[in-house]
Formats: sequence, C-alpha cells, structure tokens
Amino acid sequence: MFSVVFKRITKNDNVETTQKTTQKILSLIEENPFISQKEIAAILQDITVDGVRYHINKMKKAIVLKRIGPDKCGKWEILDT
Repeated sequence: MFSVVFKRITKNDNVETTQKTTQKILSLIEENPFISQKEIAAILQDITVDGVRYHINKMKKAIVLKRIGPDKCGKWEILDT
C-alpha cells in the first residue's frame, strides 16, 4: 500500500522560485563573468542546463544580462540588477 501527496503550487510560489533562481545565477555570473551555462547548472545542482538557458534568455530579453564575445571565450555582463 502507498500514498501520494500533492503539493499545491501557486503562481506566487513559482514567481518566488524563479526570482531566487535568477538571483543565484546572477550571483554566480557576478563572481565569474566567464562562467558557462553548464558550470552554473553543475554548481546549482537543482536546475538543468536547459533551465539555466531559460533563465538567461529571460534576463537577456529583460535587458538585465548581455553576452560579450563568442560562446567559447566570451563573458557575461550584468546590465541592471
């Protein structure tokens, strides 16, 4: 016999989680502007590379983050926090 427990997630919970993840990513980029998306995912451990890419794309669209240079040897620049 087993039981299943569902946690009800509200929109506010999702927004708060997204903001925390975004802040963690920004902190890592601030410490090391040359960090890769793969390295960010490895450090955070609770998010995949695709998840990191999703958050970074949202920040780029919101003009918070900018990539300078090529993918391999470029760096991140935080524009607004």
